[in-house]
Amino acid sequence: MKLVIAIVQDEDSIDVTEALTEEDYRVTKLATTGGFLKSGNTTLMVGIEEEKVQAVIDIIKNICKKRKETIVTSSAFGGNEGGYTQQYPIQVDVGGATIFVIDVDQFVKI
Repeated sequence: MKLVIAIVQDEDSIDVTEALTEEDYRVTKLATTGGFLKSGNTTLMVGIEEEKVQAVIDIIKNICKKRKETIVTSSAFGGNEGGYTQQYPIQVDVGGATIFVIDVDQFVKI
């Protein structure tokens, strides 16, 4: 038995969850927050047999594509309170997924 833990961007989570449940995989969804952009993401957990791990990863991979997003950041000039703040847009890569596959010694459903 394996536990697949996938961290995906919020906007991909609904599509991934629907695709997995359509293939009869049971999914547990946790709301989490990322550290880089402080944006919302979702952690999905799927308990499956070892031979089905690649199928689950493929479903996630087909939906969670990397893409560019423009965010507005600010920079303080002047070095003290008398300075000013300038905002400017930067492009960052978002999306994709981080996936962990963990061995499960025991699985109990009550």
